[in-house]
Amino acid sequence: MSMSIDTARRILEASKQRARELRSPVSIAIVDAGGHLVLFERMMSPYGWATGNISIAKASTAVMFNQSTDAVAQWGGGIPGFASSMATMTEGKFIMAAGGWPIRSGGATIGGIGVSGGNAPGRDDEIARAGIAAIEAQAVQMQQPMPQQPVQPPPAIASQSLPPISSTRPVAPSVPSVPSYSSNEIPLYYQPAQQQPLPSQQPVERAATPTPHLDSQDQPDGIKNSVTNQDDPYADSTINQFNPERSGDQQA
Repeated sequence: MSMSIDTARRILEASKQRARELRSPVSIAIVDAGGHLVLFERMMSPYGWATGNISIAKASTAVMFNQSTDAVAQWGGGIPGFASSMATMTEGKFIMAAGGWPIRSGGATIGGIGVSGGNAPGRDDEIARAGIAAIEAQAVQMQQPMPQQPVQPPPAIASQSLPPISSTRPVAPSVPSVPSYSSNEIPLYYQPAQQQPLPSQQPVERAATPTPHLDSQDQPDGIKNSVTNQDDPYADSTINQFNPERSGDQQA
């Protein structure tokens, strides 16, 4: 678990606030779980240039042994050459002096803080613990459950204000069906009208020309013969009537 820049700023501001209250300008360094510098500020600028490197060494030592630098100084001081060998291996990022604390969150070490430059004994350690207290208070506040607001029941609704709910689905209106008829029972309004033939298609009835009927007593002789032989207009009697020469030849 790594430390965010927002968490580092919150710790730094809490430590600075305590340093102002004690009127003790110091250098404050904050590193992550790997000992890498995350945030640094030197309040006594431009003085106290050495306090910057000392604060970084205190923060790295607290992360390295996962305990305060004051505790490391108590048991490490009895080991000959321990301080010098550790300083050489870490390239100067190890020191046995009060003012460094590990930063924990959720039981895991996420970084460390180191303070240097206090103008009185114990000032560095007190300023560093002020920053640790700020992050611990935030963790406790986040673990507390949020107060739940009581759920108010909805206002009662009068039964007369709403129509009753029917479980049946609405039925679509029925469409009247067309009655079926047989060929002999089809009503007149269903039967197609008879098509009248056009005037040009109607047959033309012609009146028969009456044949004049003359009595044989009232007709002259020539006409009598023609009427008698009207079925054969080329009969000899008719020709002889209008051709006297032919009739003479026959008589001769």
